[in-house]
Amino acid sequence: MSEIPEGPLARTARLAGLPLSAAGRLTLGWGQRMIGRDRDEVVAEMQRRTAEQLFEVLGTLKGGAMKFGQALSVYEAAIPDEFAAPYREALTKLQNAAPPMPSATVHRIMAAQLGTGWRSHFTSFDDEAAAAASIGQVHRGVWRDGRTVAVKIQYPGAAGALRADMDQLSRIAPLIGPLIPGIEIRPLVAELRARVMEELDYALEADHQRAFAAAFTGDPHFLVPRIVASAPKVLVSEWVDGTGLATIIDHGSRQQRDRAATLLTELHFSAPQRVQLLHADPHPGNYQLTPDGRLAVIDFGSVARLPDGTPPIIGRVSRHALGGDAAAVLEELRAAGFITDRFEPDPEVLLNYVAPFTEPLRYETFHFNRRWMQHQAAKMADLSTAESKLARHLNLPPSFLMIHRVTFGSLGVLCQLDASAPFRGIVERWLPGFREP
Repeated sequence: MSEIPEGPLARTARLAGLPLSAAGRLTLGWGQRMIGRDRDEVVAEMQRRTAEQLFEVLGTLKGGAMKFGQALSVYEAAIPDEFAAPYREALTKLQNAAPPMPSATVHRIMAAQLGTGWRSHFTSFDDEAAAAASIGQVHRGVWRDGRTVAVKIQYPGAAGALRADMDQLSRIAPLIGPLIPGIEIRPLVAELRARVMEELDYALEADHQRAFAAAFTGDPHFLVPRIVASAPKVLVSEWVDGTGLATIIDHGSRQQRDRAATLLTELHFSAPQRVQLLHADPHPGNYQLTPDGRLAVIDFGSVARLPDGTPPIIGRVSRHALGGDAAAVLEELRAAGFITDRFEPDPEVLLNYVAPFTEPLRYETFHFNRRWMQHQAAKMADLSTAESKLARHLNLPPSFLMIHRVTFGSLGVLCQLDASAPFRGIVERWLPGFREP
């Protein structure tokens, strides 16, 4: 496959056809039930077929479609167990896999980006991709100074594919929404649309990676590979050897799980204060646990700029909620624009709505797991509760949308890890506004 598959019209047709296929399966399912097949058996079969088609299309199309699938994959822990089986494997596959480019295409891009003598920069270069992701794939090589490097190469046609996909992805939101209770899919697509085009800019990604590498140089807990060379569509950085988080999620030891969860939490809360940047793509394919126990971060295509660090209101609301101060929570959220002047919520209902978000802060060590995540998602999805009715009136200011998505995505990965972490201590150390003035 020489480039991101198919032209914009063909890609649009494949994405647009997903809801129609699902509707056809629904009709078929009703027919099968009418001739006596068991209801649960029919539903399970329909889910399996929908999952297979949905994620096969997303994975094969790469571009924005696959990026959307990767963003969804971190919410897998929220899917109830009775529905999760058909989707879990398909979601996981999207975290670090896509059909690779052939060698001839790779060579052509390298020559265009680094010059016809590009091989002189390397003492060796592996034509076979070591990893493939949404808009590029990675090759292993040895730089001329002897360093083993990762060479990230952008797929031909990535820009056009991203634009076409982000214009069409809202069409499949009805297929995803029921699977992940409490997560609004359309705003997720809108936010991804605004940010994902930045990932085409490898020069910007290189700047982000340099900033992280400088801030975490010498840190005993983190490894950020240094940039070796960059071009508009090729990025060369130091190679990292480690165990990917997907592997740890699948069959890691208790020590690996807890270590990874602790460091992911530390990265999430510390980076905005240390670098004024938030690593904004928290899916397991972007992290590795090195043999010496450090967390390696290997992709900086999606980064949120927070020039003043994490907004202190997040810490203040968390502190007031833990203290049971409903009036203070209401005041803070109204001042920040989460509650409009026309809406007068019951402060106690608002406090109950916020409480699940602060539950991990009530303990010195908190065990994140799928059961907890599913419980929180189910509560958010129960439209009969006062908290759910209140949530429909809340406003999420645009400046908080990325932070909100990344925080929930990070919690999803922690729950996939089924790990314990000293969550409160890390928050106390890094989250502005959380400590008493």
